Amino acid sequence: MTNPYAYTEAEVLSIVEETQNIKTFALRPKSAIAFRAGQFMDVTLPGIGEAPFTPSSNHNVRDRLDFTIMRAGRVTGLLHEAKVGDVVGVRGPYGLGYPLADFKSKEVFIVGGGVGLAPLRALLYALFNEVNDYKKIVLKYGARTSKDIVYKQEIGSWKGKAPHIDVEISVDIGDGSWKGNVGLVTTILRAGAVDINNAVAIVCGPPIMMKFVTFKLLDLGFKDSAIYLSMEKNMSCGIGKCGHCRIGPYYACKDGPVFTYDKIKNLQNIWD
Repeated sequence: MTNPYAYTEAEVLSIVEETQNIKTFALRPKSAIAFRAGQFMDVTLPGIGEAPFTPSSNHNVRDRLDFTIMRAGRVTGLLHEAKVGDVVGVRGPYGLGYPLADFKSKEVFIVGGGVGLAPLRALLYALFNEVNDYKKIVLKYGARTSKDIVYKQEIGSWKGKAPHIDVEISVDIGDGSWKGNVGLVTTILRAGAVDINNAVAIVCGPPIMMKFVTFKLLDLGFKDSAIYLSMEKNMSCGIGKCGHCRIGPYYACKDGPVFTYDKIKNLQNIWD
């Protein structure tokens, strides 16, 4: 019987320090791994533990996986101590990816918060792969301060990928060096950014941020079925055994982690 927890060894190729507590690790798996934007994997420190993360890299590239990881506990803390050349493990992918075929010929309105931009980076790369299949791509991103913005070295270039791409960033707390919007990300969600009758909204970030962004999107006129939420906060085993990621009748690791709001809006404690 195949061991469902078996992992593939992967070498750490590079490490980018995004913020004071967030790093992006580029890994080269021993054998190529195919995934779809929105799926997740477990990254393993052999003999120590593992944690689930959504790759932040281009799903067309199979011999390299990027994981953008925030230091938040024992395993992530030890991952942050890894060095180039170290070997970790990866298993997966698990769950369902973003339904890109359903987004084609539509306007894609993406809202991210903090390290929640990591799964959205993979989505953006997937959209860029076939950029002319989408009528418009809009990214609204919020961070606590300008020092907490991830992907600083490349985020400015995304707008230049095509004329129909728009990127706007807001920070909760401004400083002398910040020239953009100051306020929660909801303050840059405005009517008219997209044709809501022909648009989908994708949201990823801390639960409290996703809650109020969802309410704002509903106020703007988005339908429940057109709002896609990344409900990955409580994932663990990845294979539907531990029950840690249960959302009502669903398992985030098998039925998600991406859910449309209409599927989960009447379930209890979805933002916890």
